[in-house]
Amino acid sequence: MAESISTGQRVRRDKVRTALAPLDVDAIVVSDLINVRYLSGFTGSNAALLCRADAAGDPDSIATDGRYLTQIAQQSPDLPTTIERDVVGALLDAARDEGLRRIAVEGDALSVAAYQRLAERFDGRLELIPTSGVVEALREVKDSSEIDLLTRACAAADQALATIIADGVLSPGRTERDVARTLEWQMYAHGADAIAFETIVATGPNSAIPHHRPTEAVLAPGDFVKLDFGAVIGGYHSDMTRTYVLDHAADWQTDIYDLVAQAQAAGRHALKPGADLRGIDAAAREVIAAAGHGEHYVHGLGHGVGLQIHEAPGIGSLATGTLPFGAAVTVEPGVYVPGAGGVRIEDTLVVTDGDPLLLTTTDKTFTVL
Repeated sequence: MAESISTGQRVRRDKVRTALAPLDVDAIVVSDLINVRYLSGFTGSNAALLCRADAAGDPDSIATDGRYLTQIAQQSPDLPTTIERDVVGALLDAARDEGLRRIAVEGDALSVAAYQRLAERFDGRLELIPTSGVVEALREVKDSSEIDLLTRACAAADQALATIIADGVLSPGRTERDVARTLEWQMYAHGADAIAFETIVATGPNSAIPHHRPTEAVLAPGDFVKLDFGAVIGGYHSDMTRTYVLDHAADWQTDIYDLVAQAQAAGRHALKPGADLRGIDAAAREVIAAAGHGEHYVHGLGHGVGLQIHEAPGIGSLATGTLPFGAAVTVEPGVYVPGAGGVRIEDTLVVTDGDPLLLTTTDKTFTVL
């Protein structure tokens, strides 16, 4: 298994080399820890990776500090390792000693002060080229091992929700905070390594707040209850939202739910390789606007999901670019009526040549609990 993982990460580093070609650099020092993990498998809190533009030269190498001697040998056995606290500086020193001169650095991962210190330190010896999005662009397209982990993370969340519904946790008299903590525990019980983000449980008027944080508010008959949550397995995140009504539903609740369900279906249908990201957002947004609730839909349609809960590509009215084949994204339209309640329906999906692969499988039929 370790060998297959290392092989997959070498393939990813080869893709980085291809991406570096237009930059005319000798190497890139990757210091964003998520990108380091993606390219090496190493999960420690201090690391950097030197990825050379020429695969025929010396091998790529990694740096970390003495706390991680054992861990890095286990997680990145194929990479020569430097043990230094200043991981970026150590790799740049090594690059200079090997005769490399133009080195890309991740501008988004370095503070202005850190970049200035490095530029002064290596002035005349190295030319540092700030870059943005080199690795992140590659991460948009998931390989089979990533899709497997995403599928498992989504399954843990689906199973956790099914459990709390079967156990009667979503019922009048429970608090938002109690429901949230119970749901989180059930995700762990179904195999999660961690929680993807702070679980949202929002009841009654609170469900009209898109990112409400759970409180001691008590679930009551006739309330919308909105749950937005996710699990992490192997570093990969799931993201799902379901909305229910407790005990009995009013006509306006049924109408809003049906509207959001129609918009969500339109958004899912628009997930095609090469589709314009703004156009995907518009496919769902126009459904809601045509029903007179445009002002009550206040966020983008979705986002990429993987090693981070929010990553590229973003799908919204201000997005740029197109949707790549193999991207894992959410589709999550919502209608939020202040003072009354709101509905969001969200799935995690993978873009294919046909219908997108649905990873979150909990039923989306309007349900009164």
